Amino acid sequence: MRHLSLTLALALGLSAPVLAQPVFDNPSPTAGSSTSQQANDMADKGMYKAVEYANAAKKGPALVVIPGEVKSNNASFTQKFGPNNIADFAELELGKANFKVLERSDLGPLLNEFTLAYSLGDPGEARKFLQKGKLKSTKWVVKFDILKAEQVAQAQQGFDGRSVGKLLGVFGAFSGSMGGAQAGAVGETVVGSVQTQENTGVWIIGMRYKIIDASTTEQVATGYTEEKMELGAKGTSVMGVSSGASGGLTLDGMVQRLVQKNVWEIDSKYK
Repeated sequence: MRHLSLTLALALGLSAPVLAQPVFDNPSPTAGSSTSQQANDMADKGMYKAVEYANAAKKGPALVVIPGEVKSNNASFTQKFGPNNIADFAELELGKANFKVLERSDLGPLLNEFTLAYSLGDPGEARKFLQKGKLKSTKWVVKFDILKAEQVAQAQQGFDGRSVGKLLGVFGAFSGSMGGAQAGAVGETVVGSVQTQENTGVWIIGMRYKIIDASTTEQVATGYTEEKMELGAKGTSVMGVSSGASGGLTLDGMVQRLVQKNVWEIDSKYK
């Protein structure tokens, strides 16, 4: 009977139910609050978004992504990012663009020698590696370098109500009436409690890619793109009630977006 039901279901074109992705609970004690909603709205804008690569239906050549260089002197950037982080992002995006990405792990301990051969443009040394296993099919060696990571602009503004509040208190005292003095005192208290602060910093981060012919070590193509990364914070306090927010795109998110822009160009121009 069970086999009969299965046969009938197949005959009618019915398929097994598609299981949804897992959904996880939010354990934060502020979940659902206004601050939670505001923070989540900001975080959503910084989340990973897949790129539709124009020629993704067309299979690209076999390639190896080698660690590039981080040429920025900015300590915050260089402490967080190394060449391998960027190469990992690049392998992910090139795979999504339908390039045949060969694993760096296939090189094992020879990765540094492989990278050096292509960085120095030594075709004889490079060909030694191309005789090994999966690497025989390699057409390109690709690297991504960070050339710029610097904060180029910063602005801030704020309001401190204490000075204005004192003036209101003085005007109230000179008004000559009890009501005026009381209003001045109230105004001094309220306005004097108002404090606002807003800070914004803008970074420019630039990334270059190089495509190298795996056999000759000659440069096939190169390109460069840069993006602005804005970080901001603001806060307000009135009568002891305060509110504030801070955030912006992370360095991880910015690097991945730059990789996506460069891979989009490689997919569009060189397939």
